[in-house]
Amino acid sequence: MNEPATPFCLLVVAKAPVPGLAKTRLTPPATPWQAAEIAAAALLDTLDEVLATPGAIPVVALTGALDDAVRRTALRARLTAIEVIEQRGVTFADRLANAHADAGARCPGLPIVQIGMDTPQVTADLLAATAAALTGTDPETGVERDAVLGRAEDGGWWVLGLRDPASAALLREVPMSTPDTFSHTRLALTGHGLRVGTTVELSDVDIMADAIRVAEATPGSRFATAVGMVSAELDAESDIGTDVERGAGPDGSGAGPNVLAARPGPGGGPGPGGDRC
Repeated sequence: MNEPATPFCLLVVAKAPVPGLAKTRLTPPATPWQAAEIAAAALLDTLDEVLATPGAIPVVALTGALDDAVRRTALRARLTAIEVIEQRGVTFADRLANAHADAGARCPGLPIVQIGMDTPQVTADLLAATAAALTGTDPETGVERDAVLGRAEDGGWWVLGLRDPASAALLREVPMSTPDTFSHTRLALTGHGLRVGTTVELSDVDIMADAIRVAEATPGSRFATAVGMVSAELDAESDIGTDVERGAGPDGSGAGPNVLAARPGPGGGPGPGGDRC
């Protein structure tokens, strides 16, 4: 009989998938609406795995207006089972530190494992293993770890586990979104006496090449479906654009369609997807 999992707080730092605000590095080639669709799928897949993780008490630190997000109905349905808190702070480092503090206040005495929404390939098993590494002891030294850090392929990190949420204050001195963020974060933690373990490296989704690679690794997921649909749309637009350059529309009439036409907005009206300004 399996022993019950040790409880821990599983914190997701996320941005509402609003066109023009979420996953902006996917544009171009994607439109803002397409980028938001991919972001929404990534967040929904992530939340599924979070809710399936043994021992996890989920908390989402959210920024952005969910009312303006794509797939907002599905997201609200998922978030009903999760405590949602608002992100606080000006810089990303401040928002991360504050999110740990606020989640810690809601899960007193528990360690925190924090992820984002850029790794939709994450699984409940991997999250549980990361939490076990944080709450257990180092098999080589027999010493408890104070933190667990997972490197991202771009030099950042995709997961941070802390026994004491107060340690997240050290993130305020770390430069974020750089090729050396993982190294700087680890140095900040170890430099203050924390014993840091590591977990597996993952690719996070920043640009379309990342999205395609991660989608190929997660067949059948919402994320893979969304990326596949966007890729097909981009391929079709590329073909139409070639016809337009030749002076012919798809019907040979010489008038090709406007491939940058606005997509429907969240309320059914014009959306920002067809406007590059």
